[in-house]
Parts: sequence; C-alpha cells; structure tokens
Amino acid sequence: MGRFQNALDDSRAHIRSLWIVISLLVLIILVLGIGLLRAPSHMTVHIPPDLRSGATIGGNDPGAANVYAFASYIFKQLHRWEDDGSKDFSQQIYALSAYLTPRYRNQLLAALEEKAKRGELALRERGLQEIAGQGYEERRVDLVSDDVWIVWLDMRLAESVQGVPVKEKHIRYPIRVIRYEVDVESNPWGLALDGYEGSGPQELDQIDGEYHIKTSDL
Repeated sequence: MGRFQNALDDSRAHIRSLWIVISLLVLIILVLGIGLLRAPSHMTVHIPPDLRSGATIGGNDPGAANVYAFASYIFKQLHRWEDDGSKDFSQQIYALSAYLTPRYRNQLLAALEEKAKRGELALRERGLQEIAGQGYEERRVDLVSDDVWIVWLDMRLAESVQGVPVKEKHIRYPIRVIRYEVDVESNPWGLALDGYEGSGPQELDQIDGEYHIKTSDL
C-alpha cells in the first residue's frame, strides 16, 4: 500500500510539474503573440551607398548619405524638362507628388503659374547637374531633428530654348527633407522634399577653384 501511495504522489507531482510547464509555455506564446501584433507591418532599411568601410544600419534610419542621395535625385528629376517646360514642369510635379509635401507641391504649382505668366516655360528645356567636385560630404547634410534634415546641393542649372542656351548658373540649393511615411507603396524612401530652407537658392561664383555665394540675386 505504501508503494502504491508513493507512486500516486509521484504521479501527481509530475502532473503538477507538467501543468506548470504548460502554463509557462502558454504565457510565452501570449507574449510573443502580443509582440507580433504590435510589430510594424513594414520597415524601411536604408543601405548606405558606400559599404567599403562597413556600416551600422538602424531600422528606419536613412542616414546622411541616403538623405543627400534622395534630395539630389528627386530635385534633379523635378527640374528635368526634356522638351517643353510648359508641359514638362507640371508633369514632373505630379509624377513626383508622392515625394513632395503638400506645402512644397503648392509652392511649385504657384511657381509654375508665375513662370508661365512671364513666358519662362514655353519650349524651354532645363537640366540640373551636380557641380564636379561638389558632391556628397557630411557637411552637406544638417540634422535638424530625427525627422528633419537640410541638404545643401551645389548644382549647375542650364536652360535652352529650341537648342539655344538662354541660362547657365551655378546655384546652391538648401533643400529641406522630412520623414514622410504616408504611402509606402508610392514612396518607399519614407522621405519627402519640403521646399527651401532660409533665404532659398543662392548663385555661386567660382574663385580660385572654390565656389562662393554671390551677393547678387538669382
């Protein structure tokens, strides 16, 4: 009888142990389930353009190099008029609208209307090109906050009408870039141009191989 009672007690103790293990497993599963429900459904990982020295990558952290690359690419596309500025400018604004804040898009549409009134769009071709030797450096991206950057682009602006050059300038554009995770499908960068910072674009002079801001207006 004693052996039977001992075996019964051992079985009950083992069952209690199993219930404890099962309870712990259920608790772990619940915690994991809650974690999955709270986890973001989408995360953008920005890969630096130069990985020769390695890189530390944080989720949703674009980094200065990628912010600069984004601003440069979108801004040049925005000001690329291949045939006729009266058509191309508006087409570029709407084609790139997912990469522009509503405020900046409205500013561009106002500029479009003003240029059209002054006759600065019809049959006009325009292109922006980064000035040689004035590409990305850390000093060209100012971190304002975790969600706002100022990018300094030094560009060569060239315009022509039916193949005849009418304008060529070297200009520094202070571009405001913000985090803009509104439509991931249309804008995988999660960034947007938000217009000019401060006094806006300034013309540059080349003196002894270096570029300096001119005192005259554009």
